Amino acid sequence: MKKFALIGAGGYIAPRHLRAIKDTGNTLVVAMDVNDSVGIMDSHFPDAEFFTEFEQFEAFVEDQKLKGEKLDYVAICSPNYLHAPHMKFALKNGINVICEKPLVLNSTDLNMLSEYEQKYGAKVNSILQLRLHPSIIALRDKVEAAPADKVFDVDLTYLTSRGKWYLKSWKGVDQKSGGVATNIGVHFYDMLHFIFGDVVKNEVHYRDEKTVSGYLEYKRARVRWFLSIDANNLPENAVQGEKLTYRSITIENEELEFSGGFTDLHTQSYQRILEGKGYGLEENRTAIETVEVIRHAPIIENPANPHPFLAKVLNK
Repeated sequence: MKKFALIGAGGYIAPRHLRAIKDTGNTLVVAMDVNDSVGIMDSHFPDAEFFTEFEQFEAFVEDQKLKGEKLDYVAICSPNYLHAPHMKFALKNGINVICEKPLVLNSTDLNMLSEYEQKYGAKVNSILQLRLHPSIIALRDKVEAAPADKVFDVDLTYLTSRGKWYLKSWKGVDQKSGGVATNIGVHFYDMLHFIFGDVVKNEVHYRDEKTVSGYLEYKRARVRWFLSIDANNLPENAVQGEKLTYRSITIENEELEFSGGFTDLHTQSYQRILEGKGYGLEENRTAIETVEVIRHAPIIENPANPHPFLAKVLNK
């Protein structure tokens, strides 16, 4: 039974990590979050220690180490800009990491974390659960089976409406979240790289605090993409629910269906990590570099390959 800590226990994604720790037969020793609304812990690990201040959490983890009860893993679900320092803390204590995406905001952080891994003998693992989704794996197999010179035409569209709170939280601050493309899109860019290979071209056609759109060329694909948290950009056939959403990925005008099959992908990710098959720093590099460019690249006006939704935004 491995001993876990969890940073960010009050966040949206934390319950999936709590369940994964439990479902893989391991235990949560301690959790930390600046927010104390963490009643979800009672459903999984009611006896775990909990702190709202990082300094107290840090002292507890180091005390455990001195007592010969060193933790095996720190799971990190904190805000994006804190991922790198929280990973460094774990690695310095010789503790392996399981970190949510985006792993880091800047590719230079990957280089520094690699030095920490080598110096302290612990490893960073990331949650790239789309790589485990059956539909994604099937598509990758299809692409690999196609003629080597075949380049696929792809449209990626993801809209998930958010209220006014979003831009007033850390998620609305580019330096903390990386902006919309990073915060809601980084796993899609990893998926595209996983399926279609290395990035050849990266253009940005539109970028504001709620919406970003552009064009990516991979070794095996030409991708028009559009991401938004603005409900005004939703098409009429958006899905009613907890929040209005619209997600579509078409390959050669054929819709990729992957709305289901997500329920246990975090648990599968944990199982792979515990077996020594996790995705490490380098597997994240292409997606991190992709969103890094998207944040800073000049906007191309009148592009040759605009996403179909772009016209609606430009004509507001």
